[in-house]
Amino acid sequence: MRKLTYIAITNCRIIDGTGRQPIEKGAIVIKDSLIVDVGSMGEVEIPSEAQVIDAAGKTVMPGLIDAHVHLTGLRTGDFIKEPLLTPYATLVARAIRDLEALLNAGFTTVGDAGSIIALQLKRAVEEGTVCGPRIVAAGYILSQTFGHGDTHFLPVEYVDARTSKLMSPLSALICDGIEECRKAARYALRAGADYIKVMATGGVLSEKDRPEYTQFTIEELKAIVEEAKHAHRFVHAHAQGAEGIKNAINAGVKIIAHGIFIDDEGIELAKERNAIVVPTFSVVEHLIKYGKEIGVPEWGLKKSMEVHEIHLKNIKRAYEKGVKVATGTDFLGGVKAFRHGDNSLEIQLLVEKLGMKPMEAIVAATKNAAEAVGLINKVGTLEKNKVADLIIVNGNPLADIKILRDPNNIVVVIKEGRIVKNIMEKQ
Repeated sequence: MRKLTYIAITNCRIIDGTGRQPIEKGAIVIKDSLIVDVGSMGEVEIPSEAQVIDAAGKTVMPGLIDAHVHLTGLRTGDFIKEPLLTPYATLVARAIRDLEALLNAGFTTVGDAGSIIALQLKRAVEEGTVCGPRIVAAGYILSQTFGHGDTHFLPVEYVDARTSKLMSPLSALICDGIEECRKAARYALRAGADYIKVMATGGVLSEKDRPEYTQFTIEELKAIVEEAKHAHRFVHAHAQGAEGIKNAINAGVKIIAHGIFIDDEGIELAKERNAIVVPTFSVVEHLIKYGKEIGVPEWGLKKSMEVHEIHLKNIKRAYEKGVKVATGTDFLGGVKAFRHGDNSLEIQLLVEKLGMKPMEAIVAATKNAAEAVGLINKVGTLEKNKVADLIIVNGNPLADIKILRDPNNIVVVIKEGRIVKNIMEKQ
């Protein structure tokens, strides 16, 4: 009979991800991959055979979750040249390093909102061949012709993954009309998608459209949502324009990414339908700060500047009116910008730009983000019978949220009950 493995973390501050007040002198017991007890030191029984980690002066919290990334292996902002000139295997190798950086920074789950590399690396992570966070992947992106996922400067037969010989990490399925949308959704599911990603509006980094442009009809979106529901999955929409946001929510889309031009009607719809907004402030922050230097095309720089303040204003209003917000960076990988491992920037921006309290921002990065990737019953909070994904942090992020930005402050990472990082002994 296999011997059970116990880990006990003691003398720690516990932020459980639910939004409740922290336990200032707490303990957590893990048995194999699950949390079996959590509470104050006097209430939790520590098994005699447990490996004990004394975390005095430190904070234990759920593993962080980025609900909107792209594992592409890109290293610049030149989205035209780099995917064309870099060998596909090189992009995959870089993405493996990005996964390691994410785990080192305390991210135990990521929701990849479009990347065939993520879909293909998911199994490698699950079997332990690659070290990284749990991947929840959309795989192929669904876009209409002249949509945000249609690479406008290439012939369409080079864009659609079903006809192209190009191995692009951001492969799309181009579909127009209800039946094509159904077939594309089924194709994405056949490839292994954990959820469906659709482009419901134009965007900032696509060449010929704009964020305000409405893409896909509501009937097309409903067909995609229906196919996802048939397979017990959900739909995550790139949605920036006001009408496209409302179309997506009315069609049954669960996750609204970006939400730049969300209006009062869209805010009320999001609240009514319990949709989650993932604002992805980090990518725009980096586009403005580093975009020109790293080679972002002129059209992306121009539109980023145009929408930056509007984006902040509208999401702040949505948050203040009670819309559920989850963290997502939209990072693709990079050196100076969009670098995986710096994903806690989004948590910091929720505090600094939206006015969230640190506890609210942590909930956005744990409980809400777990819901946004479809895993709320599995991870995101430190509760009995949840999977043991957690981190030990130097100091108190409720006093200074910026401590989460430094991977050296993430001294222990536990994923599924297994210690995958431990630098406490070195400090």
